[in-house]
Amino acid sequence: MKLYPIGLIYYTNVAPILDYLDIPDGVEVIQGVPTEMNAALLSGRVSMANISAVEFIRHADVLSALPDFSVSVLGAVYSVNLFHRRPWGELRGGRIALTAQSATSVALLEVLLAETGVHARLERAEGSALELLDQGYDGVLRIGDDALREWYGVVGPIGEEVSMLDLPHQKNGVTVTDLAHRWFVLTGHPFAFAVWAYRKDAPPPHALLQAMRVARRRGIGHLADVSERHAAVLGLPERVVQHYLWNFRYHLEAPDRLGLSEFADKVDPGHAPLEFGVGLAPVFSQS
Repeated sequence: MKLYPIGLIYYTNVAPILDYLDIPDGVEVIQGVPTEMNAALLSGRVSMANISAVEFIRHADVLSALPDFSVSVLGAVYSVNLFHRRPWGELRGGRIALTAQSATSVALLEVLLAETGVHARLERAEGSALELLDQGYDGVLRIGDDALREWYGVVGPIGEEVSMLDLPHQKNGVTVTDLAHRWFVLTGHPFAFAVWAYRKDAPPPHALLQAMRVARRRGIGHLADVSERHAAVLGLPERVVQHYLWNFRYHLEAPDRLGLSEFADKVDPGHAPLEFGVGLAPVFSQS
């Protein structure tokens, strides 16, 4: 029997799904970083993967997305951050360093800069946010687990008396601008950083979708356990990691699709229609 190949990116933000995912018979797992999985999906090496939203948008002619899975947030995400010392508006004409890149995060930064009339030079550079700021960059984009740790390194420590709904984003002259929160301020919509996309010519087996739904339900139901495990790896307080994870929207509901559609129109105005297949029922109708 030919195996159905899927690509999995094991980042902390998908731990509530992947930590509990039992791979069904007939499915083969290939692991990698986002750039590898994007390429693997487009080449047909894998048939489904949790990929950057912007790659789904740019290749909507050959890809469809699962209708009920995403990595989205409404407001702050804490792991896609622009570190800077000058106010956002004063970054005009400056240099912004891009370190470990996510295509979606870079595209989001470009959209937010353009929408606010800030024209800056984006350059590839390696190093931590504070190191690159000290080297003369006006801003530094950091993503993923590194961005989460560096945000806490700038604003922490955060004691038990601080509300998790009022976490700081500025300290000692460094501002950490959360790009997902800035998107919310701009549009009022959630931002979908990733979707579970599959090739239109190779939809996933039903057993895999059911396994993913069961895993998500178990992971969200055991979020304290997930947070404890990953906090130890990240070197962060458990309560901070738990807040980080419960903040995500792991479904792809109507508001998430609206945000994804708006982002698609801004980042790639000529994109093919976005399709959400495999048992998709209409979310809403217009009379």
